[in-house]
Amino acid sequence: MDDVVIYTKELTKQFGTFTAVDHISFDVHKGEIFGFLGANGAGKTTAMRMLCGLSIPTSGVGNVAGFDIATQQEDIKKRIGYMSQKFSLYEDLKVWENIRLYAGIYGMKTDEIERKTNLLLDKLHFTKERNALVRSLPLGWKQKLAFSVSIFHEPKIVFLDEPTGGVDPETRRQFWEMIYEAADRGITVFVTTHYMDEAEYCNRVSIMVDGRIDALDTPSRLKQRFNAQSMDQVFRRLARKAERSE
Repeated sequence: MDDVVIYTKELTKQFGTFTAVDHISFDVHKGEIFGFLGANGAGKTTAMRMLCGLSIPTSGVGNVAGFDIATQQEDIKKRIGYMSQKFSLYEDLKVWENIRLYAGIYGMKTDEIERKTNLLLDKLHFTKERNALVRSLPLGWKQKLAFSVSIFHEPKIVFLDEPTGGVDPETRRQFWEMIYEAADRGITVFVTTHYMDEAEYCNRVSIMVDGRIDALDTPSRLKQRFNAQSMDQVFRRLARKAERSE
């Protein structure tokens, strides 16, 4: 299909005799919010690293934004955004310096960076914080800024690795409003989360267990299939089958 922006077929990653990702196959469409779930040790981080062009698969096929994850990693990196709970912004740089740094890495021109920086700061109500060091910002503000920076260059896909960890419920709600806005613009959102209520916000959800995808469907169909009232119940029933952990 023309709108497929992530495609995998029997994608596998082994470390010696250990199979971290075990022949997974799925696709993700343009503008889709795709939840990629799994307990610790399930293999989701390893899978995401392959999709981002940071790790070469042992076998299988993977294509992201039209490029092969095994041979065209640099092309992929230019066309995606990435945000992690653990590292996204430089704490000792000012707000505007972080924006300029990442925009430059993605190859944006100086005049375009300046114009879009002013628009972004105004949109986030961060104009007064333009010259503030990132470390001085509240966590929720950092996360919203980090997400905005990750899609500043209008990537085809943004990978979000537990982006709302540690923030309060109101900030999480605002963050998901930003995700929906990005998806409405055609940016595909590939998100991992440990908050099962957030899985309900995704168009489709996959759940990994011991390196394999054990379930993949819309939240409503998954709940129906497992006779569950919530995605948390679905996740717990699948996670109980896990034999390994980190």
